[in-house]
Amino acid sequence: MSIRNLDYLFKPKSIAVVGASTRPGSVGAVLARNLLRGGFDGPVMPVNPKHAVIESVRAYADVDDLPETPDLAVIATPPRTVPGIVEALARRGTRAAIVITAGFGESASDAGRGQRERMLQAARPHLLRVVGPNCLGVLVPGLGVNASFAHLQPRPGSIAFVTQSGAIATAVLGWAHARGIGFSHVVSLGDMADVDFGDMLDYLASDPRTRAILLYMEAVTHTRKFMSAARAAARSKPVIVVKAGRRPEGARAAASHTGALAGADGVFDAAFRRAGMLRVLSLRELFDAVEIVANLAAPEGDRLAILTNGGGMGVLAVDALVEAGGRLAELAPETLAALDRALPPTWPRANPVDIIGDAPPSRYREALEALRADPNVDAILVVNCPTAVASSVEAASAVCEVIGRTPGPTVLASWTGDAREASRLFAEHRVAAYETPEEAVRGFMYLVDYRRNQRLLTQTPPSIPEAFTPRTDGARKAIAAALAAGRQWLAPQEVDEVLAAYAIPAVETRLAGTPDEAARAAAGAQARWRSRSAPPRSRTSRTSAA
Repeated sequence: MSIRNLDYLFKPKSIAVVGASTRPGSVGAVLARNLLRGGFDGPVMPVNPKHAVIESVRAYADVDDLPETPDLAVIATPPRTVPGIVEALARRGTRAAIVITAGFGESASDAGRGQRERMLQAARPHLLRVVGPNCLGVLVPGLGVNASFAHLQPRPGSIAFVTQSGAIATAVLGWAHARGIGFSHVVSLGDMADVDFGDMLDYLASDPRTRAILLYMEAVTHTRKFMSAARAAARSKPVIVVKAGRRPEGARAAASHTGALAGADGVFDAAFRRAGMLRVLSLRELFDAVEIVANLAAPEGDRLAILTNGGGMGVLAVDALVEAGGRLAELAPETLAALDRALPPTWPRANPVDIIGDAPPSRYREALEALRADPNVDAILVVNCPTAVASSVEAASAVCEVIGRTPGPTVLASWTGDAREASRLFAEHRVAAYETPEEAVRGFMYLVDYRRNQRLLTQTPPSIPEAFTPRTDGARKAIAAALAAGRQWLAPQEVDEVLAAYAIPAVETRLAGTPDEAARAAAGAQARWRSRSAPPRSRTSRTSAA
């Protein structure tokens, strides 16, 4: 992996916009406007032979006319012109370029692939780094860098968002803007001809302004580099990913979109877990997950206690918990006894702990204290349904009081109805609060999954025996036979041959053409299993039997 020259991309001192324009609504016009009005503290130099002035700034006919060498160039010109522009920039000493232009590798066009290769050949000898092509651009709000044709200028913040899709980037910018969420970086990678997810993870892992990294991913290039960078980044800060193309139809759409194969989803899922990243399924979940993972300590386990003043809400939470793979905590006898003293006789003496609809703040306080002292509880979800006989705000205040003065498991809250004042209290005390119990359970499971994946990250696989020599000839023979037959999948026997070539244990496979053959094969397998599992007889017993 390499982060060489990426500082010129994300911390430039001067920027050229090649293809800047005055035509309203054009990409070149939006690029020039965003860069010149974004607050960047450095020269922005438009390049276009047809205009002398763009956005009240002098324009230059070509790259060679620029008064100084730009650290970063943004290119939005026809594909056939891009390799020559990259070569001219690289020759002058520019070390980073963002290629907005499409038409290089996302289609099956031989001409497009040829342009892409010529662009890279022009950049590589000079170590010029390329983002794109076919991308929205790059934004670094803290430095006023808006080298994109995005419709919004995002707020500065501490979340980095890296995406293959420009459309996803603009959607996320709009969603985050409405909620006051800021970014340290927003990077649209496009076709990833050069800079890819591995490079970005490696760079952002050591960026002090970034506390969490969010990824929207359709495919991976250079898988070994990606896994190494992902493991390193996930050790230092949360890395949360949405992987598109979970279904075959979506994978085909992703391939036509970026020109890269999406791959088998199960492989990605296992890789994300092993690298210590957290996978979510939607953009909404992406931001929900980063808020809770970045701000709350992950519980040691998946045992959840539910404290509620409404039995129905407790049932909904239990359903959501079980469906998500979590567990209801088994309350200790001491906890049940403490709750007996604090709650009305009608409480069900079980988890969920239903403290009845008329519960005053003191009942919330005493029940929560008892649950926080229980060693069988990894986290607690406190639920409140508004009633006319008890104040929801006072109940929230009691919960915050307990959290502030007693140690214990992580607490999440779900205050239904009009809970604006309660939400303010929870925000002040860093309590994750949700509108529904199901959303709260999902937040809890983010923490659980993140903890599990972080544990996987620290595990070291067994060492490979030094004396082991794979029988590659056997594996090649099986694969060659499948390719010669025009098949994309290995037959069961061929899978066995490949696994055996690398000494990977696997269930023995046998083919049977008739029910009788299947019965004989099963009987033979059972006999072999019994002979292997039977305890060996001693030498004396064998002699006596003889």
